[in-house]
Order: sequence, then C-alpha cells, then structure tokens
Amino acid sequence: MVWSKIFGRLLLVIPTLLGAITLVFLVSHAAPGSPIRSMLGEKADADTVREFNERYGLNQPIHIQYLRFLKRTFIHLDFGDSIEGFAVSDELYSRFTATVELSMAAMLPACILGIGLGVLASLRPGGFIDVASAGMSTLGVSIPVFFLGLLFLLLFRSMPMGERLDLILDIEPITGLFVIDAALRGQWEEFRNALKHLVLPALTLGTIPLAVISRMTRAAMIEVLQSDYIRTARAKGLGSFRVVLRHALPNAAMPILTITGMQFGYLLAGAVLTETIFNWPGLGLFLTEAVLNRDFNVIQASAFLIVLSFVSVNLSVDLAYLWLNPRLREESS
Repeated sequence: MVWSKIFGRLLLVIPTLLGAITLVFLVSHAAPGSPIRSMLGEKADADTVREFNERYGLNQPIHIQYLRFLKRTFIHLDFGDSIEGFAVSDELYSRFTATVELSMAAMLPACILGIGLGVLASLRPGGFIDVASAGMSTLGVSIPVFFLGLLFLLLFRSMPMGERLDLILDIEPITGLFVIDAALRGQWEEFRNALKHLVLPALTLGTIPLAVISRMTRAAMIEVLQSDYIRTARAKGLGSFRVVLRHALPNAAMPILTITGMQFGYLLAGAVLTETIFNWPGLGLFLTEAVLNRDFNVIQASAFLIVLSFVSVNLSVDLAYLWLNPRLREESS
C-alpha cells in the first residue's frame, strides 16, 4: 500500500505538468505582439518577418504548434531554440542552478533562525521574545521584496551586485552551485567571492520564509507543549531542554516540514523580483527577459522547469511524511 500510494502521487505529476504548461502555452500565444517583431524591430519588412515565422514554425496553426511543443518537450526533452539563436536547453541548466543556489542560501538561515525563534517564542507565550518575533514576522511578510531589495542596494553599495562571480574569476563546475563547487575544488578566493554575491539577494529572498517558518513553529510547539505526554515527561523530572528538543520538537515537525517545503517551492518558482533587482542570472531573470522579448520557447521551458520543481518539492514533502510518521505508514499498509 505504501508503494501504491507513492506511485499514485508520482502519476499526478504528469497531469499537473501538462495542465500548467498548456496554460502557459495558450497565454503566451494569446498575448499581443510578435516575438519576430521583437527580434527584428518594427521596421523589418514583411518578407523578412514571413521568413523568420516559417523558420520558427510560428506561421502554423496554434494546435499544430501545441502538438509540436508537447512532442518536443515530453518525448525528446528538447525546448528548441531561442529567438536570439541559442539552444534553450543549454542555457536552462545554468539558470536553474543559479536559482537553486540562491533559494538554498535563502532557506538555510530562514530555517535555522525561524525554527529557533519559534521554539523560544513558544516557551513563554506573550513574553519578550514572543512579542519581538511576532513583530519581526509581521514586518518580514509586510515589506515588499522589491522595496527591501532596493533598500539593500542603497545601504550596501560596496557589496558586489549582479552575476554570481566576478568576471576575472572562474570556477570549473561540478554541481553548478558556485559556492559548493569552489569549496570542493579548494578555490577559497572564489568561494568568498561567490558568497559575497549571494548575501544580499539571499537576505532579501529569505525574509518571508523566515517569518512564516517562525510563526508556524511557534504555533505547532505551543500545541505540542500542552499535550499530556509533555506534562508527564515534566512530572517525571526531565529537564526543560530535553523535553523541548527530544519530545516536543520532533512531534511538531510535521507542520514545520510542510511549511518549509512549500516555502522552498515558492522560492524556486517565485524569485523573479529578487533576481531582477539584483541582476542574478537565474531562472526568474531568464523568464522576465523572455516575457519582455516574447520568446515563446524560453517562456515555456522556464514554466515547465518551475512547475516541475514545485511539484517535486511537494512530492518530497509527502514522502518525508511517510518516513517521519509511523502512523501514516501503518495506515497505508
């Protein structure tokens, strides 16, 4: 039963992907304007526009273009060429790894600080730490990302902006994550430089997950700390530190895991504003440039990868449920 449940959830990935990219395909083609006109300019003659439309298959009926797109994407895993001439698949990997690195750099401190603040706030509801963390959480979810990013740009002008590494430096990729690759190769100057490039966009991107994780941890911990088995553990003379970390926190892990997985999926899918403000060469900036240029293949490929990432994160959270909660495994068996 456990494996059938896992298999069923895997099967749901296909219709989810199909529905999402179909919607993106229809919306991108229904929007006014022409990608060929964006590429050639408004003064291009009709014969040149016709030739480029034939080259990219844009003169065919919409249903033929859609079927060609599905065949190329799902069967050949080929996203075609951009109107700028490069293969979309070749550029997509480096863009996606840049977004993954930024999202991980934002989520790591958000998880550590958010869970820590949430646990401390739950120990004394209404106390100073609780009130302070509530205020910071409200501020974190209220400040628009673009405003916070622009504020950081003004305050920290000495920090490197744009790109993932100074142009004079280079890292031979292993995983595609510059910080990890530099550490694995022992390139410590590149490691420090990559970290400097990451700091401001990661801080900007991590404010909302930090606030959300903090409040969810607090709520889950307060509920668990009021349970009978926690009162029994304290009555037996167990220290507060052991009760909180050994008994309360593991039992509060399920909702914390849920919200953390959702937030990480949101970061992978929604880092558009942060990447645009800091000129971070990730999937969000790639998608923004494609929308402005009406580059259909790049838009569809980016949307496909974003949806796949979000679905994969949620599927991983579901599988982690089965591993963390024995009762779910028993219900499924």
